Amino acid sequence: MPSTHNTEKPWDTPDIDKWKIDKFNPEDNLTGPFSEESSFIVLFPKYREQYLREAWPMVNRALSKNHIFAELDLVEGKMTVKTTRKTFDPVAILDARDLIKLLSRSVPAPQAIKILEDEVAADVIKIRNLVRNKERFVKRRQRILGPNGSTLKALELLTGCYILVQGNTVSAMGSYKGLKEVRRVVEDCFANIHPIYHVKELMIKRELEKDEQLKDENWERFLPHFKKRNLSKRRKPYKINDKSKKPYTPIPPPQEPSKIDKQIESGEYFITKHAKERAKKEQREQVQREKQIEKKKARESAYVAPKEADNGKAKRKKKRKHEGSESIATNGAETQKKSKRTHETDT
Repeated sequence: MPSTHNTEKPWDTPDIDKWKIDKFNPEDNLTGPFSEESSFIVLFPKYREQYLREAWPMVNRALSKNHIFAELDLVEGKMTVKTTRKTFDPVAILDARDLIKLLSRSVPAPQAIKILEDEVAADVIKIRNLVRNKERFVKRRQRILGPNGSTLKALELLTGCYILVQGNTVSAMGSYKGLKEVRRVVEDCFANIHPIYHVKELMIKRELEKDEQLKDENWERFLPHFKKRNLSKRRKPYKINDKSKKPYTPIPPPQEPSKIDKQIESGEYFITKHAKERAKKEQREQVQREKQIEKKKARESAYVAPKEADNGKAKRKKKRKHEGSESIATNGAETQKKSKRTHETDT
């Protein structure tokens, strides 16, 4: 868009891309070589030693184009980059610093070398301090990856950035706009906002960018708004105070008796220390005696014989006994009558 300033600018035409970054050539550096040497040192973990030893010639070749000296120290476990007398680009040493930083965070060398391009920037996000709990940290870090790395792949496609989750950091490479989105997604993920919400939002934005009518409008009405719904997990207070408005009374309520006042009323305040201890001991012994009696009853209940069930056989036995006793009684009465009759006939 041409400038609207009052002064004439014949070179400012609509076909100029003002966001284009021109390549920095040696003739653009009018001041000559740098007056002082700039250097950066980055440490790397032990498990990266073997890979860096193999990939270092490739890194050296890439940095030598910008006349940057690189050194790999396997004894102390560090990488060093320095400017030389031939270095003409001031930004080259900063790109070299980002390169060794990415290499130390397990980014493959062919991918890390792309940071030397002008359009590519890097961002290493430290995520360990965002969550205190280790288990919660591992779960939320896994959310960025998603099942089989699907969420990470979706973020890479939508932001146009290379993303690598390694240990306690997230390394990203791409445009400045994409890196800003990646950092927002990662920080929100550790603030318990799932990355899938940002993926949906980025997809909607991509579709709206294609629409010529909506390209310059506010997209707030199209974007989804997600609210937290975990109110059930909110801590409830142990004592809920009644905050309802009570009627005004000029007379204040009576003062609650203190602990000492209650002891004076009950007479406990005037009892000596030994008497208190003796009363507590007696109370404790009384509780022990009651428990002993209960346990004794429980033990003795195991030796009480169970009641026999009233079956039909027992009833029949009783009936037979009753019938037998009746028959014996009738037989005895008949014998007595017979003896009387014989006695009378004899007389």
